[in-house]
Amino acid sequence: MPKDTAIKLIKLFDTNDPFMIANYKGIHVFFEPLGSVYGYYNYYKRIRMIHINEELNEYLQRFTCAHELGHALLHHDINTSFLKSHTFFSTDKIEREANTFAVELLMPDEYLYELKDTELTIYDAAEMYGVPKEVCLLKGYI
Repeated sequence: MPKDTAIKLIKLFDTNDPFMIANYKGIHVFFEPLGSVYGYYNYYKRIRMIHINEELNEYLQRFTCAHELGHALLHHDINTSFLKSHTFFSTDKIEREANTFAVELLMPDEYLYELKDTELTIYDAAEMYGVPKEVCLLKGYI
């Protein structure tokens, strides 16, 4: 589901830029000082918002936007920060899906196909496309 959603968005909007897609989808993006938090997604009165730590470098801001966009599209009615702090509900699956969406959006198959005859590893490709090495193995191949 995360990969399919990413592929459809890339085709629909002819971009894999999470900031542009958020804008096209009417999702507001805010840059704020968030301390040690990279970002979060929330909605209030049908207004969808992505908050990104303004102190992150450009690559982490882009990945964070893609991750939070995943929440906005895949888990639009779930407030994960509330779940983490007020319930015993495990958010592992939800976070993995948002990470998978972000990886698929930022590193679509056609980008990797262009690198297939090179010496580059998945980690090299991840670095090229701004995907943290810790999550690049979530990439699914077709």
